[in-house]
This record gives sequence, C-alpha cells and structure tokens, in this order.
Amino acid sequence: MNSIFRRLILRRPTRFLALPAISASLFLCVATGGAVPPIPADAANQIDSIPAGTVLPVLLPAISSKKVKRGDKITARVAQDVPLGSGAKIRRGAKVIGTVVSNETPGAGIDTKLTIRFGSVMQGDKPMPIRTSLRALASSLEVDDAQIPTSGPGESDVYDWLPTRQIGGDVVYGKVGPVARGSQVLGESTYQGVFVKLAENPDGQCRGAIGGNDRPQAVWLFSADACGLYGFANLEIRHAGRTEPTGEIELESQKGEVQIRSGSAALLRVVSSESGNGSAPGT
Repeated sequence: MNSIFRRLILRRPTRFLALPAISASLFLCVATGGAVPPIPADAANQIDSIPAGTVLPVLLPAISSKKVKRGDKITARVAQDVPLGSGAKIRRGAKVIGTVVSNETPGAGIDTKLTIRFGSVMQGDKPMPIRTSLRALASSLEVDDAQIPTSGPGESDVYDWLPTRQIGGDVVYGKVGPVARGSQVLGESTYQGVFVKLAENPDGQCRGAIGGNDRPQAVWLFSADACGLYGFANLEIRHAGRTEPTGEIELESQKGEVQIRSGSAALLRVVSSESGNGSAPGT
C-alpha cells in the first residue's frame, strides 16, 4: 500500500509544474496571433461504430413496472466520457435509449418481470444502433455512497484528493490518482472519469476482456470486477442479455414491483454494434 501512496504523492506536483509551461504557451499563442482554428465538433468526434466489449456507465431514470408498458422508451445518460479505439469518444451526458420489451405483472404482485433492451446511443440527433448486456446495476444509495470520501478532510487536505470506495470495493485515491484493490493497482482516476481494465468475476458470471477489446474501460463509480446487483434486496437479474435473446435484460422482483429509483446506475456492455462491428457475447 505504501507504494500506492508514494505514487500518489509524487504525481500531484506535476499538475502545478505544468502550469507555467501551459501559461507560456497560451501567452505565445495570443501574442503572435497563432491560435489554432477549432476543429468542428462533428469532424473531431465522428463515431462510426462502438466496438464490442465497450462499457457504458449510465445513470438511469426512475423505472417502475407499475408505470411502464411494452414499447415505452427509457432514456439513460452516459455518466462519464467513454473513449473509443478510434480516438473518438462518447460524451458524458449522451443519451442511451432503451425500450420496454415486456412487462409481466401478476395480479398477486409477486414474481414481476420487466424486460428492457438498450438499443441505441445518440450522437447528436443521430441514433447509433447497438446491443448491450447488463454487467452491474447499483441503487441510487450505492451511487451516493461511492461519491463520499472514506475519510474526512484534514486541515490541509484537498477534497479532490480524498479516497473514495467504488461500487464493488476498489479504492480511488483522489481525482488524479490510482485505482487499487489492496496493493494491486487496477487503473487510474482522472477528471474525465475512472478507467480500469475489467476483471473477471466468476461468481457473478462476468468476464474480463471480450472480443479482443482489452482497453481500459470507463467505469465511473464501479469496480473493475463489479458484477450483478448492488443495493436491490428483492431484485434478480434473470437474463443479462449476453446470450439469446441478445440485448434483452430481464429483471424479476420476488416481492412487489420492479422499481429502480432515479439516480441508480448501470454498467452496460456493448455485445455488438448494429453497424457491423461484430459480436462477442459476454457481460
């Protein structure tokens, strides 16, 4: 663990040492009139396809089996920037559109089943068809807890440098620091989000890299091996969508309605891009 803290402390000064160089560059640019023309947004971030294996951390709206019916739309939003291998990225706040496939609500109010398919990511006004599986689902309380530092700030502490605990147990050592489990460094935290290589979770039947996509993934508040449900006592994932029917996520409540509060979060994983990027079943 000491090596993690040494690495964390040594990395902090680099942000401040870089400021004079950045300021000098900006001054030179203004003084000489040599400003680089901005690249048009569409050309700079054109997404042709989303590779199989890409993780989409999303914030969910309120979802209740008592209120939705087949065909209803559910709009989630990407919780942090998601870089793609092409150099483009899915921007934080991008809409991920889901559709209610079925809603089975028996009269007795038990064994309620709700099936949802998240089938497109919006790039501006243009939908990009995808198929996704569900790797992890966390309640709004779990999401809140993951954003609260594990220790209170001291007199000279900077709030952004305080450690937090991810959903699943990994520890993030500040906004610009390592992500670790014990003494093992798993990835890094940046001001654009948290990036780790996904770890296999045999207990939850979640895989590591799939489809040759072993890039660090955008996980936001989730751990590298986050898998399954967090904070949902009576809910069960009956079908994650990684096998046929691919892309269909079936949730079942053993008691009452299927209810997901606004502010809950999910880790969706692209099984295939409908634009022809191939498929690689696995959550």
